Amino acid sequence: MRNNLKFKVGFYLVIALAVAVFIFTLMIVRHNREELLQQAVTHSGQLSEVLIKSTRFAMLQNEPSQVSQIISDVGAQKDIEKVRILSKNGTIIHSSQKGEIGNTIDQETEACLACHLNEKSRQASPLIGRPRFFTSPDGRRMLGSTAVIRNEPTCSNNGCHQHQEEQAVLGVLDIVYPLSTIDKRMREDTITVTGFSLGFIVLAGLLVSFLLNRIVYIPLRDLEEGAARLAAGNLGKPIPIRSEDEFGQLAKSFNSMIGALRKSRVELQNWGRTLEQKVEEARHELHIAQAETARSEKLASVGLLAAGIAHELNNPLTGVLTFSHLVRKNMPDGSPEAEDLDLVIHETKRCAAIIRRLLDFARKKAPEKTFSDINELIRQTAHLIDQSAQAEDVEIKLDLDKNLPTIWIDEDLITQVIMNLLVNAEHAIAGKGIITVRTRVKQKQLKSNKHQQASPMVEISVIDTGCGITETDLALIFDPFFTTKSVGKGTGLGLSVSHGTIRAHGGEIEVKSTVGKGSIFKIYLPVTSIETHQPDDVS
Repeated sequence: MRNNLKFKVGFYLVIALAVAVFIFTLMIVRHNREELLQQAVTHSGQLSEVLIKSTRFAMLQNEPSQVSQIISDVGAQKDIEKVRILSKNGTIIHSSQKGEIGNTIDQETEACLACHLNEKSRQASPLIGRPRFFTSPDGRRMLGSTAVIRNEPTCSNNGCHQHQEEQAVLGVLDIVYPLSTIDKRMREDTITVTGFSLGFIVLAGLLVSFLLNRIVYIPLRDLEEGAARLAAGNLGKPIPIRSEDEFGQLAKSFNSMIGALRKSRVELQNWGRTLEQKVEEARHELHIAQAETARSEKLASVGLLAAGIAHELNNPLTGVLTFSHLVRKNMPDGSPEAEDLDLVIHETKRCAAIIRRLLDFARKKAPEKTFSDINELIRQTAHLIDQSAQAEDVEIKLDLDKNLPTIWIDEDLITQVIMNLLVNAEHAIAGKGIITVRTRVKQKQLKSNKHQQASPMVEISVIDTGCGITETDLALIFDPFFTTKSVGKGTGLGLSVSHGTIRAHGGEIEVKSTVGKGSIFKIYLPVTSIETHQPDDVS
């Protein structure tokens, strides 16, 4: 029920209407209250003026009994609580309540303040001639009206009075009205206005419900039924258009969408007829993938062949090297035979080193990873070749990021990669040059997985000022047994093994080179959190 649109719209509209009517009702009640109070204040002022004029003649004739009678008659009226006249010193001279005659009230009250101010203060006082509202001791709301009885020439010159001419105020007329009648009238008005408001809310709610049903809910029902038919695959029946408003425009748009879907269905059928062509394209892509697989298998075959050759050559070379050392011990240094045998031993060791590289290429050792400080590995590796580099007048500079995180790697394999790059950079420099090793953290998207978003990678850059690499050679440098070095200077396996090592770590190795200016090799290794690799997962 609560999820029903009709219920929600009707509920919120009723709430909004009720709030608006409530505010309007409060305004009306407040206006009536202020109007009734204003009428009471006006009436009190008029009555005060009449009383002052009525008692004036009796006061001039010095007839206090007549004044008391007038006060008693007025005070006996239904809507008047009491009427009294106070002297300047706060003594009650006349009162409709006889028991309080002769009492002196506090001169700090509003009724007495007017008499005890100087003329300038009386003119500025907000209390004089203004009504006051207060609560009686028995809890009833009261309205008090105070009027000043001034000393006129007829009073000061009258022989029966002893008022001085400079005395501006003779006393105060105080009239107190109970507000019970006004409060009752206000309650009745509030009930009446509230009843009308509730009736208006009910009628307005019914009218709004009728209009919403006609203008909103019926068109929405048509749209709902049309959507259900569309979900069932029925594209033949359009939605009826009942108006030209937004719902009518929506119905037109829906019918247009149905027409577009019918057209799309026809196009889909036509596309199915061209599916064979799509399959052929997929077959061509599969052929390319198979070619890549064949290349990988060829590399694997080369590795097996290299392993076999290395195994077959390793045993006789070990024997040659062993017997050569034994024979060399019995020969004097400096003899032609000793020099020839030293050459044999040197070349035999070189062949053994080549065989070791072939075995490393063939075995493809699985990485044994730990969390490592790549900066420290670079420092150690650079230190190993620093002496040979200085001998060739090559300077090695390190620009390492101090905030580099530890990464999940095989230290031995990565050290071998860095060593291979540094040695290649040293060999590429003829004469004086600089090798710079830089580490940074960068966002990198691997070329091998373009569907994966960029992620944080540790970037290791090896920059040299050597001879550079041609574009033709750049496409081949990671192939096994490819080398630009002269015969006997290299096997062409170092970069191929390095490429495989970095790929086994989930990273990439890139190279940029300019002939005559130098080369830049960049290694990207993924940054992995410690939580990803718990100790029990480490092998």
